[in-house]
Amino acid sequence: MAATPPSLYSLLQVPPEASTEQLRSAFRLLSKRFHPDTTELPEVEAAARFRQLQEAMAVLGDPERRRRYDDLLRAQALNREQQRQAANTWRPNTDPPGRRPLSGGEWFALLLLALALLFSLVLGIGLAWWRGAEVLQSAQPLEQLSALVDRTREVVEVSLPKAAPAEEAEQSPAAVPTQSSDSASTGSA
Repeated sequence: MAATPPSLYSLLQVPPEASTEQLRSAFRLLSKRFHPDTTELPEVEAAARFRQLQEAMAVLGDPERRRRYDDLLRAQALNREQQRQAANTWRPNTDPPGRRPLSGGEWFALLLLALALLFSLVLGIGLAWWRGAEVLQSAQPLEQLSALVDRTREVVEVSLPKAAPAEEAEQSPAAVPTQSSDSASTGSA
């Protein structure tokens, strides 16, 4: 960014609210110091500084030009302030894509879900205990578990019907009349 030139007020070394008389006395004092005929500075530098003082006095000495210059300074200050605020407010997105922190409402919803789960577990275990069920069963020895499996296998084998021999299975559909043929014969009679 380019450096801004000093304001006309700073060239004359007066505050922006200085009166016309203060401007004149500051100009007289500085013109004696920087006039090319009376200064010890190199002639080129002294001439440039004296020209700047004359331009500053020409603008600030005329009330209309001074008002426009003050308006310009205020606009520049406002523009710099807006640029500073814009530079301070913009931040690059450093979050990984698709991820963002949970909001307060989302944390509250997760808390309610956890409490509902805990309440359901406590209620279920409490009702089971109240009805007399064993809530926590002790570990059964391996022999008891194998005996339980054998008894379950016997029950399953007894409850399943025995398969018919293959010869009876082939004759049974032909030997047994179907209901549709019976209804057709009774309907015609």
